Amino acid sequence: MLEKIDLSRTVEKEVYKQVQRDEGARLGQLQRKLKDAGIPVIILFEGMGAAGKGTQINRLIQSLDPRGFDVYASNRETEEEAMRPFLWRFWTLTPENGRIAIFDRSWYRKVLIDRFDRDTKKKEIQGAFEDIRSFEKQLSDGGAVIIKLFLCISKEEQKKRFKKLEESKETGWRVTEGDWERNRQYDRYLKINEEMLEKTDMEYAPWTIIEATDRNYAAMKILKTVTDRMEGALREKAARKAFREQKMSMGAVATADSCYQNGVLSGVDLTKSLTREEYKEQIDVLQKKLELLHSELYRLRIPVVLGFEGWDAGGKGGAIKRLTSHLDPRGYQVCPTAAPNDIEKKHHYLWRFWNKVPKAGHIAIFDRTWYGRVMVERIEGFCSEEDWKRAYQEINEMEAHMANSGAVVLKFWLHIDKDEQERRFKERMETPEKQWKITDEDWRNREKWDQYEQAVNEMLVRTSTTYAPWIVVEGNCKYYARVKVLQTVVDALEAKIRQVKEA
Repeated sequence: MLEKIDLSRTVEKEVYKQVQRDEGARLGQLQRKLKDAGIPVIILFEGMGAAGKGTQINRLIQSLDPRGFDVYASNRETEEEAMRPFLWRFWTLTPENGRIAIFDRSWYRKVLIDRFDRDTKKKEIQGAFEDIRSFEKQLSDGGAVIIKLFLCISKEEQKKRFKKLEESKETGWRVTEGDWERNRQYDRYLKINEEMLEKTDMEYAPWTIIEATDRNYAAMKILKTVTDRMEGALREKAARKAFREQKMSMGAVATADSCYQNGVLSGVDLTKSLTREEYKEQIDVLQKKLELLHSELYRLRIPVVLGFEGWDAGGKGGAIKRLTSHLDPRGYQVCPTAAPNDIEKKHHYLWRFWNKVPKAGHIAIFDRTWYGRVMVERIEGFCSEEDWKRAYQEINEMEAHMANSGAVVLKFWLHIDKDEQERRFKERMETPEKQWKITDEDWRNREKWDQYEQAVNEMLVRTSTTYAPWIVVEGNCKYYARVKVLQTVVDALEAKIRQVKEA
């Protein structure tokens, strides 16, 4: 495909200057409109070495307000980045609503340069493509505009540019042995790029090929592509808004799915219990095991993600406290999740959780998680029906990416019945040192118990996977619940450690 592109395309200087003036003014206006509309924009510059990515980025940003964009150069992973899933560093750089992020190379390095250099193993390539498509789909569905530009030049043109760069001390450092090797094996590297374009050219994030031999022609096409996509995004958002308003005016409401009204939770045996003596004996053994396993996790560089959800007063805090009591505090982080703050609201809803993904050998414990999207946000109307229905797949894909990078992912639902919750609420109100734990909102949520139960049943069925299972914990007896949580974690870590050692 790429070898058939006419790379000799040129444009007269006066034509280029006129387009630059007209489209540049249009770009500045669109930037302001996108900011007002709260639409984030991601622009990727990929392509062959010496195709002029830096030059073209510089030309593009001349028409933009510098207060509204960021430019990131993505090179080889740092040691810190290599200890997390490969998309982690890009999730953390995704722009807030109304801002523009420009990437000089991007997450595609994993399937391009790293693949060419064989740093990305053959068995990892298909999974990397799937992760990339999922990443871009989630961002697009969340409202982001993704503009992907591939700058192409011929082998001969690339060689000429490399030599010219090397003639100057100021620019010679920019040409590496890796660049020359990709030029020597131009056809092989071109095929790698062609496969990437074919596998990731999606309707929600299409590629635009830029014939980059003539820098003016390339700049003109880039500018026109960016402005057209931005304008299209504004029209699309206006159309979606009109559709939602029409739907609301017609009285459309979300209907309950009866198949989840009597689901997983109805079969949980809440009579399970332990005596105090049994509890003390078992918890002591498990905590000592965890202490040893934590050291082994660090040595083998195995990351762990533990998510805790459950009814208010279900015992999440107590279980987490017993879980961490014998762990090295330098090797874990407890991440309490509250309502998103102003900064978090300006990003994709998963952004704040990606920022807390642990590096290899460390443990992240989430007290409430990304599942708020399909529970509280769903029930309280903080997101649209379309948003929470889409979230099941988005969450499964996020957890799969973590698991594929080597992480142990476990999710606990601490289950109690309504009577036990009421008893614990009253106990908190009557105990001065526990009164801070109970709020008016806790009592209000009880009134929606049935709605939450239906949402939880659906969540458990749709997001319990082999790589990130849900564990429903019988929680009426706190002793039993704490032991079950620790035993489950111990079993999972021992199994993972055996697997890594045998690999």
